[in-house]
Amino acid sequence: MNLETYYEYCLSKKGVCEHFPFDEDTLVFKVGGKMFALSSLSNWEKNEPAVNLKCDPERAQELRAEYEEIKPGFHMSKVHWNTIAVNGNLPTNFIKELIDHSYELVFKSLTKKIQNEIIKLEN
Repeated sequence: MNLETYYEYCLSKKGVCEHFPFDEDTLVFKVGGKMFALSSLSNWEKNEPAVNLKCDPERAQELRAEYEEIKPGFHMSKVHWNTIAVNGNLPTNFIKELIDHSYELVFKSLTKKIQNEIIKLEN
């Protein structure tokens, strides 16, 4: 997965916007005001791309045990976040599934009111 594909895929999700809340390097994607994906742009430039994605705690442990490219979330809650090395070893479709999972976890945590507002915006 390249940066453009990652960027476009995250932005294609319902109600998503991009932010740089921490610094000019860390690109954050949010839905309903809550983060579901973030990544350092300078790491992509250094050919060390990685993304932090929210994950169900049990699944997070399973993924870390199965894939060396998936580690506990860097600078994030190690229980709920994974850092995924996007260096070409993991298939793009698999990374997209992990992005989907993160987005869905965050979307489901939003109030019904906010969920409905996002759904209405997209229709």
